[in-house]
Amino acid sequence: MIDHHSIFLLVSAMISVIALVLLIAVFKLNPFITLFLTALALAVVTGMPAAGIVKSFETGVGGALGHIAIVVALGTMLGKMMAESGGADQIAFTLIRFFGEKNIPWAMMVIGLLIGLPAFFEVGFVLLVPVAFTVARRTGTSLILVGLPMVAGLSVVHGLVPPHPAALMAVTIFKADVGRTIFYALIVGIPTAIIAGPLYAKLIAPHVHLSADNRMAAEFVDHGSERSLPNFALTLLTILLPVVLMLVGSGANAFSTPGGKLNETLHFVGNDDMALLIGTLFSFVTLGTMRGFSRKTILHFSNECIAPTASITLLVGAGAGFGRILIDSGVSNAIILVALRTHVPLLLLAWLLAALMRLATGSATVAMTTAAGIVAPIALTASTGVRPELLAIATGAGSLIFSHVNDGGFWLVKEYFDMTITETIQTWSVCETIISVVAFLLTVVLSFIV
Repeated sequence: MIDHHSIFLLVSAMISVIALVLLIAVFKLNPFITLFLTALALAVVTGMPAAGIVKSFETGVGGALGHIAIVVALGTMLGKMMAESGGADQIAFTLIRFFGEKNIPWAMMVIGLLIGLPAFFEVGFVLLVPVAFTVARRTGTSLILVGLPMVAGLSVVHGLVPPHPAALMAVTIFKADVGRTIFYALIVGIPTAIIAGPLYAKLIAPHVHLSADNRMAAEFVDHGSERSLPNFALTLLTILLPVVLMLVGSGANAFSTPGGKLNETLHFVGNDDMALLIGTLFSFVTLGTMRGFSRKTILHFSNECIAPTASITLLVGAGAGFGRILIDSGVSNAIILVALRTHVPLLLLAWLLAALMRLATGSATVAMTTAAGIVAPIALTASTGVRPELLAIATGAGSLIFSHVNDGGFWLVKEYFDMTITETIQTWSVCETIISVVAFLLTVVLSFIV
């Protein structure tokens, strides 16, 4: 029997999220202030001690901004150098020439899958968004058709495919075999990315009409003819350098002694923030100095592009603060209690727990690790017949469901693509839900085969 307090907490959380969307989308209130006020109201209603309410919100904001602010700032600088040097145009031209304009959504999905493997979603997003802007402009294609397949590819590998850090955590907790998990995750993930990316983008794009005046896209300028653009190989090396460093960092234990100097160095340079810092400094040379830009001009570029990111980082932080209130108020525990008291098959339980935690906290990584931590002891002690690799994938699928206002990724996509709350839900949130549901269903099918 579920107690009345748990039901009260869940209903309060649901009402707060609905109120938040209405206040921002319908009444046009400032999103940052609305997130703050709604989080405070939820905390008061659910009975959190007054002394800890603001501290809880600050903890959520600080925890998110400690990473996001660095990623967005460095990624935007790198993107600015790609744009000003013509590097983004060079990659766009090459993609258009190789895949053809009609197949650009498929190309962007593949790039998202590849770039997203070693990097968290936010890192892959800020690396690729200037390419998405440029491709959309060059082909006259809707940003939805170009950008949605890209974020679908990034999201699929974030939740399902090791060696991505989030997916690797679930594999470790379930004591699953990494190689088999990668193989099964690709079987599940590729068709999932196709359905949620190019196919859904084609369906929804005609119904979402974005403004031509996008302040973030304006940072990534048009450079005219292809003849004046930088070398493709050098441009590709510049954008892939952070990705390669992250891969080296994630695999450091495989080719160096854990705890040794080399191992520590590889982990250090493979950290997301360090990899982006190195990549950005590298771009100042390859796409700056080598293109004839002076140090003063490069400084101007790096300063100029930071201003539009201020609201993005604040909104990501506020969303995380709201998510922290949901955790500290007891909503997350109520969700776990409800899920555990419903007697469901283990695969479904893993997916359901992760999905509910994702809705409550906004973080796919938190949802994945929390759900895996709850389900793994059951799976390891009971003879369920369910492969741990499939449990890891099902958990990852659940952690991706319906990104909304308490998720940093929601605000990144919204602000960079210059969409309203409603448009972001129609595109990004539904895309995430398709990924979650389709990946889970394919995992269930796979469980009958392997």
